[in-house]
Amino acid sequence: MTEHPEGCATSRARGKRGAAALRLLGHALQAGFIALAAAGPACAADVMKGAQIYAKHCAACHGPGGMSVMPGAPNLARGERLMQPDTALLVALKAGKNAMPAYIGILSDRDLLDVVAYSRTLRQ
Repeated sequence: MTEHPEGCATSRARGKRGAAALRLLGHALQAGFIALAAAGPACAADVMKGAQIYAKHCAACHGPGGMSVMPGAPNLARGERLMQPDTALLVALKAGKNAMPAYIGILSDRDLLDVVAYSRTLRQ
């Protein structure tokens, strides 16, 4: 004679709840992807615009060709400072440091990413 343990029904109920939770997670992920797609296409950085912004805001300290003219300013032509993800550089540009002003509220994120893209072209 075979008896079913009481936990068997509980186990099935847990399985159904787990499956329902996975469906909800799937729907949430799908909604997130739809929201990202609706936000518009990702835009590539504009190196030419970045060059103009760099000339106006950055060249006085970092030099027109990326060779720093101010003590303590990173030499962008060597590219050492630029070996970070764009997001890390964006945060640094927005916050400023030492003699470098904070560009939060002065330049948009898009403008700053354009400058980062241009700065990467200065690497020798």
